[in-house]
Amino acid sequence: MADILRVAVIGVGHLGRHHARILGSLEGVRLEAVVDINAERAAEIAKANGTTPLTDYRNLFGRVDAVSIAAPTELHHQIALPFLEQGVGVLVEKPMARTLAEADALIDAARASGATLAVGQTERYNPAVATVMPLVTEPRFIEVHRLGVFPDRSLDIDVIFDLMIHDLDIIATMVKSDVTSVEAVGVPVLTPKFDIANARLRFASGCIANLTASRISRDRVRKIRFFQPYSYISIDYAAQEAEGWRLVRRDGQRPSIEGGPLPVQKDEPLRRELSDFVGAVREKRPPLVTGEAGRAALALAERIAERMESV
Repeated sequence: MADILRVAVIGVGHLGRHHARILGSLEGVRLEAVVDINAERAAEIAKANGTTPLTDYRNLFGRVDAVSIAAPTELHHQIALPFLEQGVGVLVEKPMARTLAEADALIDAARASGATLAVGQTERYNPAVATVMPLVTEPRFIEVHRLGVFPDRSLDIDVIFDLMIHDLDIIATMVKSDVTSVEAVGVPVLTPKFDIANARLRFASGCIANLTASRISRDRVRKIRFFQPYSYISIDYAAQEAEGWRLVRRDGQRPSIEGGPLPVQKDEPLRRELSDFVGAVREKRPPLVTGEAGRAALALAERIAERMESV
């Protein structure tokens, strides 16, 4: 592979335009093009980043080493598959596909060609998550609140796949145990899809996770809390802040509670994600969030959605 990595962004709406901004600024990367079916938007983002606008992703074949896909979920499989079959690295936004069958097809194609397949579970790259990850060793109860105001995007999918899937990925990574039961309820308030949802997961380890996700709240909240024997850890995703508290016992003294804010080196999660993707393509190594990890989060989201549909 040449020293300069040729990349393109497919879908430059709300999130994709940030992919273009960051990829265009990374050392050793050339933003070959941006693609969007809206020609005016493609031209606007291309001009802002000094690259070429396109309206058809197929015009990239043979011209790029990697692509970042931020198109609607229903198009992920259709767009990603031919690039993976050609050995081109692909980062696909979450959820990675509409169905597990589509996700499996992407994983199989990447494995057959040796292409890098990464999934945009951006919270995994949140510096606060990276700080806390080694401290969560035996979680027994996890509580999540991910609340947002009504958006003008991602209304083609339930809030489970739009918002909750971030936390499902984090929890699956930290608990490392099979889910044995799922209870869930969802309500379609402003769209035909579920706009607010609550899920309660029980793991084989005995851990229970309670998750609430909403895109119709007045305030923005993105927090997760971990309770384990003699310690409590919390993350504020948005503020990139973390706290840790623990019970300390000393001979001849009353137990005390010690802890406080944990040191977090703040950074833009999306920049960390895209830098990792570029590094994975260059070095032919797995990215932090692999296709298999993206599939696991999608599978858990599907189980929750199925439970809500059966209520």
